[in-house]
Amino acid sequence: MNMSGQEPIPLLEVKGLTKTFPSTVALSGVDFTLYAGDVHVLVGENGAGKSTLIKLISGVHRKDAGTILLEGKVIEPHSPRHAQELGISTVFQEINLIPTMSVAENIFLGRQPMRYGMIDMRAINKQAAALLKGFGLDIDVTRNLSAYSVAIQQIVAIVRGVDLSAKVLILDEPTSSLDRHEVEMLFSVIRSLKERGIGIILITHFLDQVYEIGDRITVLRNGQKVGEHRVTELSKVQLITEMLGKELTEITRDEGEAATVDRTDEKPFLEVHGYGRQGMLEPFDLKIRQGEIVGLAGLLGSGRTEVAHLMFGIKQNDRGEAYLKGERVEITSPRSAIAHGFGLCPEDRKVEGIIGDLSVRENIILALQARMGWFNYLSRQKQEQLANEMIEALHIVTPDTEKPVKELSGGNQQKVILARWLVSQPEFLILDEPTRGIDVGAHAEIIQIIKRLAKEGKAMMIISSELAEIVDYSDRVVILRDRKKLRELEGSEINENTIMKAIATD
Repeated sequence: MNMSGQEPIPLLEVKGLTKTFPSTVALSGVDFTLYAGDVHVLVGENGAGKSTLIKLISGVHRKDAGTILLEGKVIEPHSPRHAQELGISTVFQEINLIPTMSVAENIFLGRQPMRYGMIDMRAINKQAAALLKGFGLDIDVTRNLSAYSVAIQQIVAIVRGVDLSAKVLILDEPTSSLDRHEVEMLFSVIRSLKERGIGIILITHFLDQVYEIGDRITVLRNGQKVGEHRVTELSKVQLITEMLGKELTEITRDEGEAATVDRTDEKPFLEVHGYGRQGMLEPFDLKIRQGEIVGLAGLLGSGRTEVAHLMFGIKQNDRGEAYLKGERVEITSPRSAIAHGFGLCPEDRKVEGIIGDLSVRENIILALQARMGWFNYLSRQKQEQLANEMIEALHIVTPDTEKPVKELSGGNQQKVILARWLVSQPEFLILDEPTRGIDVGAHAEIIQIIKRLAKEGKAMMIISSELAEIVDYSDRVVILRDRKKLRELEGSEINENTIMKAIATD
């Protein structure tokens, strides 16, 4: 970093970058500046435009408008390979290396030293070992990449990128699967890159890491740039305010609207103690009572969906215990979760929720049929009866039960997923972003359904990025950040101001 007080000449500069996909403006007139020896962190919630920006810079997509300059010269990267030739390397979250090849072979893939017309493995191994030692990593480079941890694989990918004459290194969520020791190892490498004058663009959702390793922050929201700051000049509260587009206020919810009955003396329906999984979620405690709505609040990447996946058995905990109605239980898979009366409406309804080519009826009866077992088949008449009951109860707009569910609106698809779990009569429902991407009318209806289910005695855990929603229906709010539970709020504490401050507080 330039310590003279004057801004150095930019290494990479983006002006007015715009990209539109069918029906979506992914990026609109975005400016971005990267200096040599800086770590410039890109932050923003889902759909903010972070991935689009780095894909335009790295040649994955072609821009619709705007200018990209590298060392003051206009460039037009038309592919990742072309971007690498220009001096821009990207290490994506899904590491694009070959696990069945050796570490050395991965580093020199496509540019292997040759001797007498054959690949010179001795030279490859020697050069790879020397490169890694330059970053403080002393490993056997002849072993397959798959033999090493994700952190080591990330470093190998970074070393490969740097050795391709990188001036700019883009790191997309490099710490998403790392534990603290591995993060420190990776950050040590990043600091050494800074000292070499390499400019680094870092995408991360971990706020603590932003302030630990970053020099500058650019905040994107809905495809637009809303702020650029030096890390030392921006508080966490200000950062969260820009990311969410909400100012801190003193407005609290109407206590008459707050969910409702004091259940603190009731025995928990479900409780977990020290529940967690290494590299995924720090151990946490949580209690949920029947008829209670527990909201999970936090920024993208805070661990909200990870909590849902652990509770539903999509990922299995490797520490902690769960108790259902006071008895110890093991939730080892979604099948065992369903058998214990759990239901999950996932965040991505199109990929993880609906089966688009199946009918409304077929989608609705899936969970019940799975719970009963495929040898105890529901008759067609019973299927239609259940589907029609749910269509009426949830006001699902469809001409009949045989309409392919992919042809319904987003809000009606969401109702079909809710219906699927309701017909299986769950006692505990996990809803991950239940109102995302649906119209205003359907949004209001789903909120009313949530409140009604709680009054009927369902235990519910709801993840939402909409703080106003969380405040509206939650009996308790669990605050998460950087994949660990920070605190719980209840009663008059539940308001947007307190939630935002809690997310930002160390």
